[in-house]
Amino acid sequence: MTTSHKTAPSRRRSRGVPPQRRGGSRRASRGGGGRARARTAVIVALSLLVLGTAGMGWLYLKLNGNINTFGADGVSDDRPDAGSSKGENVLVIGSDARVGGNDALGGGSKDDIGRSDTAFLLHVYADHQHALAVSIPRDTLVTIPPCKLPDGSWTEPQPNTMFNAAYSVGSTAEGNPACSQNTVEHLTGLRVDHTVVVDFKGFAALTDVVGGVPVCVPQDVYQKDLNPKRATRGSVLFAKGEQTVAGQKALDWVRIRHGIGDGSDIGRIKRQQAFVASLIKKVKDDGLTPGKLLPLADAATKSLTVDPGLGSADKLLSFVLSLKNVDLHNTKFVTVPWRYQGARVAIVEPDASELWAALRADRTIDGKDAGGKKGKKGKAGASPSPGAGRDGLGKGIDVSVYNGTTTPGLATRGAATLTGRGFTVTSTANAGSQNHATTLIQYGPGRQAQAETVAGLFPGAELQALTGPGINVVLGEDFAAAPDTASAEPTSMPTAVAADARSADDDLCTNLSYG
Repeated sequence: MTTSHKTAPSRRRSRGVPPQRRGGSRRASRGGGGRARARTAVIVALSLLVLGTAGMGWLYLKLNGNINTFGADGVSDDRPDAGSSKGENVLVIGSDARVGGNDALGGGSKDDIGRSDTAFLLHVYADHQHALAVSIPRDTLVTIPPCKLPDGSWTEPQPNTMFNAAYSVGSTAEGNPACSQNTVEHLTGLRVDHTVVVDFKGFAALTDVVGGVPVCVPQDVYQKDLNPKRATRGSVLFAKGEQTVAGQKALDWVRIRHGIGDGSDIGRIKRQQAFVASLIKKVKDDGLTPGKLLPLADAATKSLTVDPGLGSADKLLSFVLSLKNVDLHNTKFVTVPWRYQGARVAIVEPDASELWAALRADRTIDGKDAGGKKGKKGKAGASPSPGAGRDGLGKGIDVSVYNGTTTPGLATRGAATLTGRGFTVTSTANAGSQNHATTLIQYGPGRQAQAETVAGLFPGAELQALTGPGINVVLGEDFAAAPDTASAEPTSMPTAVAADARSADDDLCTNLSYG
């Protein structure tokens, strides 16, 4: 029925048509066929575009569904200015939280309090051709500023506290990445643009997707080295030499601490830096093509917790792709200047302040200005003038400075140290007593947190509560004997920091352990 219905009209049209007209009709028919084929091609192309867009949409929905974010309400309102550095700063936290199946990889109970196992601040220079990762040892003694608790209240500042305790504020199984971010901003005076938390599962999945990561093992490593509670040494987990690790094996390698090198957390940081460098090199060697990047993104996002600014697939992928031009040799790893203080780690000044200042000025390890092309980020090679409030650390804090020694001009020097970090110095004068051995930070009611911020610029300073208002800095002989670092913006990293830097293209087997 359908066929006869289609052919009958065709016969009727052809009966009364002269041959020449029929020929013309055939020529017209051929032209119509070309147009039909063109229309078909357009329809096919549009269909493929729609299907491709739908597929990409599905992929983005899938990646978006993988990503967890932490609440921005836990990030402090008292932050460094958004323009505190030209580049971007990303806090990367390795969490040992056992929730979400991570207990199967890391051991322990899923009800354990979340802790940060490792952390580094990644500074991506404004030229997007250099990057520097600064590791912060977990045992570093810092001041943890006010942080939000699960019930909505905020803690009091916690001076002289281990850095990894910030992640555990609130005692939740998931941890408190916002508190770690607050602590890093308070410590460095740098605004943290993004925070990324990677858990055990995410780390293991990443190493699986890239096909394993090359590492160098300096000596045979046994089961007891990973688990010191074992009664016997057990079998070999890692044989000495170069090898490729993935999944659980990779996780064991970066977590192991005892029985290798000097057994310290600093030594483990060295190996973790080497591992991350090797991972970056592997990803870059494979190429950031969609075929490589999308499986990597899928694996990563399944176990990432990020700040809301990276809380969607397009934002996360855009940030990752912005790093594609960072050269391996220009990707550096360092550790915050440190020294042992008993069983803990203390930050060494003025080296640490010089490090943060160099990052604010977008200065590389070798002192180059990586603040972007000339004309976009200011004149190449230019540095902010002294006393310009370079990072806004002391914004809104008024301080009076007194010389508590017989060293002339010390109050002026102390004032320069403060104004160079954004504090307002209301007056300078000699103290009533000029035999102070140690610098004293005096503070009135409600000013303790601000006084602790001030104390961060005067290593070893003591705090003293007053009944009167305001904050006073009474400079002691310890400050008089310290080098004057307030007179100019550092143009390079401290020598000790630069000398200990690792590049992502360094040999696998070099500089693997402290001690």
